[in-house]
Amino acid sequence: MTDRTELANAVRALSMDAVQAANSGHPGAPMGMADIAEVLWNDFLRHNPANPSWSNRDRFVLSNGHASMLVYSLLHLSGYDLPLEELKSFRQLHSKTPGHPENFITPGVETTTGPLGQGLANAVGMAIAERTLAAQFNRDGFPIVDHQTYVFLGDGCLMEGISHEVCSLAGRLGLGKLVAVYDDNGISIDGEVEGWFADDTPARFKAYGWHVIDNVDGHNPDAIKAAIQAGVDESAKPTLICCKTVIGKGSPNKGGKESSHGSPLGDDEIALVREQIGWSHAAFDVPEAVYSGWDAKQSGAAHESDWQKLFGEYEQQHASLAAEFKRRLSGDLPESWHEQARAFIAETAEKAEKIASRKASQNALQSYGPLLPELLGGSADLAGSNNTIWSGSVGIQDDAAGNYIYYGVREFGMAAIQNGISLYGGFKPYAGTFLIFSEYARNALRMAALMKIPGTYVFTHDSIGLGEDGPTHQPVEQTATLRLMPQMSVWRPCDAVETAVAWKMALERRNGPTSLILSRQGLDPQQRSAERIGLIEKGGYILADCDGEPDAIIIATGSEVHLAMAAREELQGKVRVRVVSMPSTDVFDVQPESYRESVLPKKVRARVVVEAGVTEGWYKYTGLDGRIIGMSTFGESGPASEVFAHLGFTTAKVVDAVNSLV
Repeated sequence: MTDRTELANAVRALSMDAVQAANSGHPGAPMGMADIAEVLWNDFLRHNPANPSWSNRDRFVLSNGHASMLVYSLLHLSGYDLPLEELKSFRQLHSKTPGHPENFITPGVETTTGPLGQGLANAVGMAIAERTLAAQFNRDGFPIVDHQTYVFLGDGCLMEGISHEVCSLAGRLGLGKLVAVYDDNGISIDGEVEGWFADDTPARFKAYGWHVIDNVDGHNPDAIKAAIQAGVDESAKPTLICCKTVIGKGSPNKGGKESSHGSPLGDDEIALVREQIGWSHAAFDVPEAVYSGWDAKQSGAAHESDWQKLFGEYEQQHASLAAEFKRRLSGDLPESWHEQARAFIAETAEKAEKIASRKASQNALQSYGPLLPELLGGSADLAGSNNTIWSGSVGIQDDAAGNYIYYGVREFGMAAIQNGISLYGGFKPYAGTFLIFSEYARNALRMAALMKIPGTYVFTHDSIGLGEDGPTHQPVEQTATLRLMPQMSVWRPCDAVETAVAWKMALERRNGPTSLILSRQGLDPQQRSAERIGLIEKGGYILADCDGEPDAIIIATGSEVHLAMAAREELQGKVRVRVVSMPSTDVFDVQPESYRESVLPKKVRARVVVEAGVTEGWYKYTGLDGRIIGMSTFGESGPASEVFAHLGFTTAKVVDAVNSLV
């Protein structure tokens, strides 16, 4: 059998060679964590390289994603579809080995990491998903959901504030199948971290309620194995294993120094590494005996085969549960979904209630929730304001088979945990906070969009309509910046009907996240034909039209649609006005040109947009000659109606804008 050190040295050699070939990257952490990774992957990790999406695999997350050559080496050596040529193309355009791990590019990569701390948060989400799915589907003698979530992290991950948010919650929830391995090498880009990071990390995690294994020699396989086994054996608490390592292990001149962190070692130093670790092979040359020592294809096939046999027996004894399990993991909606969702939308239109869209959102959850057991919601300590709880909501802190997460005041952590839940599969997660606090969650929202993973964000209190709470809480630029995010779908509905449609679209979406921008104040119901209700799904549609060709078009969203309708009424008999409600610009923009032209004909140049937010994104619809009634300042503190009037959101101003163009 190949020596364990030899197996770990293969990771070191591939990592330093790939970084050198790219003349870019981070060799230090892969070289320092190679021994830990070797023990974890060869002695513990249950996975099948031939089927990276096997549902009951252990999850492995590299939170310190700059160490990407570590996971690429592991995937290549253990038998995934990641040939040596891809390692030689590290960080090159269109390779399967990008600078930071990307889950939709590299087979076996569970999540896209790089922004430090977020991989740790994703792992918490995966552990939550594992425990919840297990509680919902496992039956006596049939643990069809039963695996570990492992995450590697570094000093940077622990310095990021998100690590506190998610690890505090993980401890409270007692996520016993989460094992985190801390690469405590004392080095970051700027040098020795003791000058700016002297936390007592073990004490910190013990205070969170974690099981902590301190001061493990990260280069001693026996010590590493004992620590991981202790973590696996601890079922009531998540485990943090603190491993002392040498960054750039094996490098005579750069090992233990920041010089090995984020730069190639150089040809001369690499030659010295080869000599010091006894690796006599050329660049990218791995002996067959080493490949054989790493190969996980046979063991992986056996793991999955055993599980398939168990699931087959489960299917015989619990046929309906098995069918539901497969449906949920596929991401498909129930067969009755479309019919029942349309029925709820029609019912909402008949009621014609004046309610806040945040309340309409709760009504949608109340209707859609019983249809979708895969819903797993939550809020950042604002459930009563976001209206994210419905009558069937059950907190997972009290019932592991529940469907609601009380996240506490942890917006960033909440969004990143939701990403982990979405990546895991089997759930349709949603999470709520005030729109203004989407700023705290911003990078996790971006990561969801980058990964093209579904998930719904319920952002309430959407404008200056927040009133007395003032400009600190009144979002002005947030809706616009969410619209700027590639692959983020944004809906700002004008009433309960549009809100019901927006929720339907969010739940049906499978290639990216959705943000619902919802009001605090009541919104007037708009009258529509059944045909026009159907057109809401196109993102923008004619809400009210005129006889003949319009002289002017007013485009509005959310609470400002009623101003557009009032202005049209006042202009009746003087100016022919069309009102276009545009709840989702991104959905409208991908409609066929013929449809977009039918709604916004080019020859009608007199266009006015009304939205209580910054104006820049609207010029693509108005042109430079149109008018945009929006904001170029922050809000004001005062009753909502007075703030709207003070900042120019009045029927008279809309009328004046139309008259100035025709």
